[in-house]
Amino acid sequence: MTAMIMPLFQRLGQHTLVRYILASVGALAVDIGSFLALLALGVPAMAASALGYALGIAAHWLLSSRAVFAENVAASGPARLRQQALFVGSALVGLAITTLVVGGMVQLGLDPRTAKIVAIVLSFAATWVLRKQVVFR
Repeated sequence: MTAMIMPLFQRLGQHTLVRYILASVGALAVDIGSFLALLALGVPAMAASALGYALGIAAHWLLSSRAVFAENVAASGPARLRQQALFVGSALVGLAITTLVVGGMVQLGLDPRTAKIVAIVLSFAATWVLRKQVVFR
């Protein structure tokens, strides 16, 4: 059984989208964990969502630049700085989507956790396209 599973994981690991999904899961764990902890501390949902997302951004850069798009990371210097700025820009698009969706849905009376799930899906789609087509092209 293990002899069949390991080659499958190796083949999946060769696909950028699969690696990006795994990196996103790791960053999402940081994001959601922070979000829930901040909610438990009494931080308003919109602020907790933004802060959690910001911590997830840092985790995502580390994972993306080392495990997902490592072959497309610019060398040190101005090119790398430009790429990092583009990554932060893509993250800010995701942050805006996340914050607006959570804020809007909470204003409509929906549970913040449900709103966060919707925001995650929309933000993931937007940042994947930006990072694949612009940041790490």
